[in-house]
Amino acid sequence: MDPIQAALKNVASNNSRLTALYDETLQTVLNYDEIKRFQAENPQLTTELIKHNITKLYEFVTEHQKYQNKERGLLPGYRPELSLNNGIIEVRYAATPEKIRADRERERRKRIRSLHMPKQILNASMENFETDTAQRVELLNAMFPLVRAIKDAGDTMVQGWFVYGSYGTGKSYVLGTIANMLADNDVETTMIYVPEFMREIKQAINDNSVGEKVQIAKETPVLMLDDIGAESLTSWTRDEVLGAILQYRMQEELPTFFSSNMDFKQLQKYLMVNNRGDEETMKATRIMERIRFLAQPIELSGKNYRQ
Repeated sequence: MDPIQAALKNVASNNSRLTALYDETLQTVLNYDEIKRFQAENPQLTTELIKHNITKLYEFVTEHQKYQNKERGLLPGYRPELSLNNGIIEVRYAATPEKIRADRERERRKRIRSLHMPKQILNASMENFETDTAQRVELLNAMFPLVRAIKDAGDTMVQGWFVYGSYGTGKSYVLGTIANMLADNDVETTMIYVPEFMREIKQAINDNSVGEKVQIAKETPVLMLDDIGAESLTSWTRDEVLGAILQYRMQEELPTFFSSNMDFKQLQKYLMVNNRGDEETMKATRIMERIRFLAQPIELSGKNYRQ
């Protein structure tokens, strides 16, 4: 066969395949339910206009199918939407409800800073709060006005809670529940497990980062000190770390919460004895004065929920 004739035949064949592919694509677009609905909502959308925008419409069809089938699309977490402006069809991508919820949850979690707190406490919620006693029901109900008061406080002082009681009654969970309720109301909280924090502070002396760590506890909008009284205390950590944090928060009238296995009297006795075994009554009294100013005592009795 003549080379020119062969080339023309190949061109004709390629054109035929392209035409068939175009026709197939057009039919796919025209027969797609969402396109039909879009046409019904936009009577000016003629077949000629569809042909002119076939590439965009086919993109919509393929991405919409992936969205419906929960497959990974061009923009994960977004669903395609069509718009028509001045004869031009555009494919826009809107965040799915799932992505919106996930983004909100991610932002909410950023409002709770944790230093050595267990995951269970960070995920604490009022829905999972045990209400098997009248005391616990009353406690849960008291959380709502407390959270509202902190959110709306402005320059007004709001006392936190000093939640105390025996081992396993859910004191830390109370703090975690309040922290998550505050996060839902756009209030930032820092939760600190005191025994591990004090160990970290001692190690931080080597890299001169003590001031930075203490500053976080001082300035956070809401501070929660979990398991105070269980730490290995020295005169220095009591006075220069705990005392400094509480003094700053008392002066600035910042909401501060505590959990402890000890009541006020027991905690004062614990704070009184330094690591050398000497009694320092005045220094312990100063710490307790700050705690009493910052938080009201809330006893949490009942069974051990960890058993």
